[in-house]
Amino acid sequence: MKKLLYVFAFVFMSVNAATAASVIGSVNGNPITDSDVTARTELMARQGKTSTTNRKQAFQNIIDDYIKLNYASNYNVKPTNKDADAELKKMNLGEMDATVHAMAQLAVRANIAWNVIMARTIAPDIEISQSDINAERADLAREHGLPIEITMLRLIDIPTNISNKLTKPKDCDAAEKMVSDLGGYPQKITAMQYELAVDVRDRIANLPLLTWSKNIDNTVFLICSEKKSDEYKNLDEIIKQNAIYKKASVNAEQQLKQLRRKAVIIINDDRYKL
Repeated sequence: MKKLLYVFAFVFMSVNAATAASVIGSVNGNPITDSDVTARTELMARQGKTSTTNRKQAFQNIIDDYIKLNYASNYNVKPTNKDADAELKKMNLGEMDATVHAMAQLAVRANIAWNVIMARTIAPDIEISQSDINAERADLAREHGLPIEITMLRLIDIPTNISNKLTKPKDCDAAEKMVSDLGGYPQKITAMQYELAVDVRDRIANLPLLTWSKNIDNTVFLICSEKKSDEYKNLDEIIKQNAIYKKASVNAEQQLKQLRRKAVIIINDDRYKL
């Protein structure tokens, strides 16, 4: 009987030792295990953010998640796993084992909480200028396109010495005649901006009306006219909110750095030293 008890005690101690050994650190009393980091790297890979070998970044992300949730709790912001699962369903990250799912829930809960904190405590104090709005509009135009119908001319295979002779036309017809007189063949295109190819949107994003673009790779553009669609009605407010969010995100990152300094972070594994 005594021998059996010794065997049981040995097994119990071995399990506890293995569990303790797997805890590579903690933040504000929340333990982080090696398997947590492995699960987080898999989650990051599914999101396409980094390679599965970036364990140090995964460890830092878990720390930040706990810091965000701890800070948000001071404002009674406490997203649940049910809230997280609702968001994860929209993300279509595929089937996950229990550990990866738990890490995904932690990451999403932290993201929800941090967005609420930004909306409540940071965004209301953000001031934006017209230049901020213009910059955001240009970024949106390049990245996604705007709900604007654009009529434009595209000149391809046009040598630089010919494009240098192009002057500002009074209208699109005059522009077409100018190109024809120089021996060119302009392509006239009418399309929604978001239907255009990314490289085309990038070229025309800040191009004023009836102004020839620079000759790049023997291609030149000119916007004849722009017509706002019905979808454009609420775009100004969306652009304003996007500009506020970007500035708030910068301020939030500074706040997170301060919270990291105040957090009680313990690292047991030198591989994860920050």
